[in-house]
Amino acid sequence: MALPTRTLGRTGLEVTVLGYGAMELRGDDGRRGRPISPEDSERVLNAVLDSGINYIDTSIDYGQSEESIGQFISNRRDEYFLASKCGCLVGARPTPGERSPHVFTHENIVAGVDQSLARMKTDHLDLVQLHASPSMETLEAESVIDTLLELQKAGKVRFIGSSSTLPNLPAHIDLGVFDVFQIPYSALQREHEKPISAAASAGAGTVIRGGVAKGQPGEGHGAEESWNAFEAAKLGELAEGLNPTEFLLRFTISHPDMTTTIVGTRNPEHLAANVAAAEKGPLPTDVYEEAKRRLDGVGVTA
Repeated sequence: MALPTRTLGRTGLEVTVLGYGAMELRGDDGRRGRPISPEDSERVLNAVLDSGINYIDTSIDYGQSEESIGQFISNRRDEYFLASKCGCLVGARPTPGERSPHVFTHENIVAGVDQSLARMKTDHLDLVQLHASPSMETLEAESVIDTLLELQKAGKVRFIGSSSTLPNLPAHIDLGVFDVFQIPYSALQREHEKPISAAASAGAGTVIRGGVAKGQPGEGHGAEESWNAFEAAKLGELAEGLNPTEFLLRFTISHPDMTTTIVGTRNPEHLAANVAAAEKGPLPTDVYEEAKRRLDGVGVTA
């Protein structure tokens, strides 16, 4: 069985419904990252490609993630589409407990993309995305779109996108310039359910992050309060033997306007389980609709 693919909006790229989020390869970055050996990074990255996944997402501020991609799978560059972010402050050291700063000047965006290309040993990014959902005021004040189009014209990036959230996402969609949007969404985080459809209706590809709610508590970074909704909605009754992570992953890919969902792991066994779940495809329609009805009933609404 092979992973199904979907077309990433107007990019025309055929991407697997399960992508790989490389944040888990960041190592000890002074925040929530955990140490990871080069051998383990090499093992999981090659397992990603061996499994058939063809979409990899990373970022400048994901610690050693970009360097690991360049070191261990740049020799397989024709097997995957590569997406990274921009606006992350180049050269910044993360402060424990704080999010890395983002600066959307022409100089910092260009420096970031050039750094990503060098780190990942490639001559182009298939997609560069604005990180951290900048405001429209920032986009206009810094002429951010002009900078992205300049990078595209230079051949450094093929397509441009934005990692966007409410309240800025609708305005970003209305600009009509972004080829792809990366949007958080899961059964336990449904506030972007309708904006995902709006982005797709505008012709953009949709990349979902957080599609398994960051993992079950004790196995990832999942929040107890989010997973309490899983129990309150009695979703386990609908899972029919599926573990909660598999149920959530298949719920996410059941969204008709989702293109791919990026799930990160450093564990090859978890990777294999995610691939097996994605290969089964969306939940049965009646189960998907009943899950949404139950979630509505406990206040987890679109």
